Amino acid sequence: MAYKIFIDGSAGTTGLQLAERLTKYISAGAVEITALPRELRKNDAAKASVMNTADLVFLCLPDEAARASVALITNPSVKVIDTSTAHRVSDDWVYGFSELSAKQKQAICGTTRLSNPGCHATGAIAILAPLTHAGIIPPDYPIAITSVSGYTGGGKSAIAEYEDADRSAEYDAPRAYALTARHKHIPEIIKYAGLTKTPAFIPLICDFPQGMQVMIPLCLPGKRRQIFETLSEHYSDAPDISVTDDIPIYASGNEHAGTDKLTLRVAGNDETILITAQFDNLGKGAAGAALQNMRLMLGLDERK
Repeated sequence: MAYKIFIDGSAGTTGLQLAERLTKYISAGAVEITALPRELRKNDAAKASVMNTADLVFLCLPDEAARASVALITNPSVKVIDTSTAHRVSDDWVYGFSELSAKQKQAICGTTRLSNPGCHATGAIAILAPLTHAGIIPPDYPIAITSVSGYTGGGKSAIAEYEDADRSAEYDAPRAYALTARHKHIPEIIKYAGLTKTPAFIPLICDFPQGMQVMIPLCLPGKRRQIFETLSEHYSDAPDISVTDDIPIYASGNEHAGTDKLTLRVAGNDETILITAQFDNLGKGAAGAALQNMRLMLGLDERK
């Protein structure tokens, strides 16, 4: 029997990605998507009826709308994957980064309430969590994060602006944003990377559609080999994450566009180590991660 899936917010960037990616599961008879007519998408009674008869609901909504939708679900067996930031640091929700630990993966498999990680946070946590857990990075280390993302991470409005033939020249260059240093992904980075000090975080949006590169320099002389070995061992069984110490001339932010892969690169030298995480902001940074979590929550093959 196919699992019934409902996407609340199916017209948004992540919702559209999920719908497209779910087609192979539909063809295989594993899932079926239930939908509401456009005129009923904001009708709470109609939405509640559909959600409470679904096996799993994806929430692809702004934070407040996601909270409101969760409140409509009264059937305790309905599983929810929230792609907003609304529940990412809530103790009542499981954080959907299965590669954190075997315990985290087990929690994901058994939960009905899961919060999908943020794209910038995915790269930062992938780098930092194994290193703080191993004691290589002290929890109060002054972390600096630079994260470059394709413009699809900004949603429909950013896509329209970047793909406008009459756009201004400012869109041709990388643009830093969240200059108040209060980006919404910072709380989850602190919590799941095991930090006690707020990191300095600089996100940039760039003129390419999909892809992301998160970069963290560490002034830990003589630790480069240990860091590489620690990350390699931690992710040795991760289906989508690879670790390399290869140092190319250039490392492109869109290297994994269109995939769910994430590559951690341990570069730099004996004095300053530079670790980068390269992945697709809509893949491992959003819809790809959500589908991985769906497979775990429904008991499907994690690698498919």
